[in-house]
Order: sequence, then C-alpha cells, then structure tokens
Amino acid sequence: MINSISNLFDKKSDVVGVEINPQKINITQIAKQGQQYKLQKNVSTQIPQGIYEDGEIIDSLSLSELIKDVFKQNRISAKEVVTAVPMREAIIRIIPVPAELDEEELKDMIMVHEAGMHLPYPREEVDLDYTKLGYFMDEDGIEKVNVLLVATKREVTDLYIDIFEQADLKVKVLEINSFALIRTIKDQLRQFGAQEAVVLVDIEFDSTEIAIIVEGVPQFSRTIPIGTYQMQETLEQEIDGSSDEGINALRNIDLIPGLEDTDNSSLSSLLKVVGELTDELGRSINFYLNQSEDLDVAQMILAGPGASIGKIDEFFTQRLNLPAMPVDPIAALAIETGNSIPPEERSGLGIALGLGMREVA
Repeated sequence: MINSISNLFDKKSDVVGVEINPQKINITQIAKQGQQYKLQKNVSTQIPQGIYEDGEIIDSLSLSELIKDVFKQNRISAKEVVTAVPMREAIIRIIPVPAELDEEELKDMIMVHEAGMHLPYPREEVDLDYTKLGYFMDEDGIEKVNVLLVATKREVTDLYIDIFEQADLKVKVLEINSFALIRTIKDQLRQFGAQEAVVLVDIEFDSTEIAIIVEGVPQFSRTIPIGTYQMQETLEQEIDGSSDEGINALRNIDLIPGLEDTDNSSLSSLLKVVGELTDELGRSINFYLNQSEDLDVAQMILAGPGASIGKIDEFFTQRLNLPAMPVDPIAALAIETGNSIPPEERSGLGIALGLGMREVA
C-alpha cells in the first residue's frame, strides 16, 4: 500500500499529488530547481453533492470523471499520481522487535505474527507495509528496533486505485494523509526533542484528524467527527456545502471576543461546536500522556482549512493551556509559488503539497 515509507523524502519521477476529500480535489505539481522547489500546478475543484455521503465515497465513477476533466482542463499531462487515504481508514502501530532479526526474519515476524496480533481484520483483507524507525535498549538490556506498521483494508486501497484507473491515471504511491502532512512540516518537527510531543490537528471539512508526533513519527491518532462543515451549519445562513462561502464566513469570525457575546445565537452555537472539538482534543492528549512516561506536549500545530478560522489558535491555547499555532505550508516548504496564494487559503494545502513533495523532495 505505502511505497517505501522509509524513503519519504527521496526524489522519484515526475508525478502530481492529488488529495481527495469530501469537499475538494486538490492537485499539486512541484518541481525542484537546484535547492529551490517551485509550485508548477495548484488546482482545486469542488466536489459535487452525491459523490460523498457521511465522509465515504459512494459514486466512484463520477469522481473518476471529475478527476479526468480537471486534468484535461488544466493541461496536466502527468499520468502517475501520489494520493492518500484518510487517517481514519488506517491502522498505525509502532512495534518493538529484536534487533538481531535479518530482513527476511523481520518481514516474516511483522507480516505474519505481529500483523495478526495488531490488526482487527484477517490478514488477507488488508494491505500493509512497515519500516524500521530506530534502535534502543529495553529494560532487560536487549537491543531492539521499533517498526512502524501501517495497514488499511484492501477494499479501501482497491477503491482509490480503481478511481484513478478509471481516470486513466496510475497510482504510484498511496499513503496516509497524515504522513503527507508530516512531510510538509518536517522542518518544524525537527525543532522538538525526543521527550517533546507535537499535537498535529488537521481540521478538515467533515472531521478533524489528530496525530501526536514524537521525533517525526505519529505515536497516536484519532479522528473526531467535527469539521468546518459542522461549524458552518451553526452560522444560520444559506451555505452550499460544495462552495467556499462557509469557510470564508468562518474566517471572518473572531472567536476570542465571541466568548463574551452571549446575545449572538449563531456565534454562541459556533462556540459550542468549537468547544466540543476542544474538549475532544483535550481528552485525546490526556489519554496519550497517561500512557506515556517522561513526555511533555510542547506544541499544537493546526492545519487544514479550519486552521484559518478567526483566532482558533488563541481559542485552543486559552482552553487547553497549550501553545497552538497554524501552519503555513507554503512557508514551511519554502516553495516558490509564482503567484500570490492568500494566507487564509494556505492552511488547507498541507496535505496536497505533502503529496506533491513525495516524489521530488
């Protein structure tokens, strides 16, 4: 499923990154010129109603036709893509195994024995991959290596592969969207030490994905069914779920003064939804910390379209007593865009840019 997790940053061939979510298709094509990266294509198109339902793809044929049309209209000639499945569709585990195992023994242990213990599905129903992370000495003085195991149900990976095949495209790499986002902010993550956890909060259209990251590796993940769509609904205006009107309205909201504006019913409803999301974030962080010794949460990084909501970073900081900051993916990757991408739109490009970078970085 995931092609060479251990080589996330290696340069490959000329492909495009394609992010699919219930709101948009985001396509990026990035070229490397010397030490500089240049964004050659940055295309987004709305997903029509009827293709997704409750976050699941229900009309794959129409989605394939839409992808094909977008490639044609924007003169994208690449025939290979890097794309990703949502984190909620994946199982991510870190497994310690004896360091003395050779490659064949390691593969047998992970693919047969450990996979059977850690996966809730029969082995024949999943696609999985693994990579070594780092060596350590356990409490008995035995050298071991941590292995990152990633799996999805085969029906999910087959669906994505079929969608692109119907669009006359080949999936070269299929990964997890949180991995693409981590690739985008890898330099920011390097600022933190082995005992410092970073909470990556990706606020998407219909859900929020949380990944708690230590030394660049997700240690804990969770999907919360609250996203910008649920927030938009509280604004009590005619908002088409396939348009940008809702997120623009949320960007113009200031959540901090809103805490005291109890006469505004729409704002009060919005604050309730954001408050529920905040409470779930707090529960997830506390759950992880209760299982982790000698580890502190150093930073919360906000990504996705919801990161541009008015002062949501300050809201989280005040409510959770943790420093929160939105990420600018363009600045994080130091990509030359050639044209101006408004700051408020940049936070939603983290996954698409990470996918585009997969084969050139």
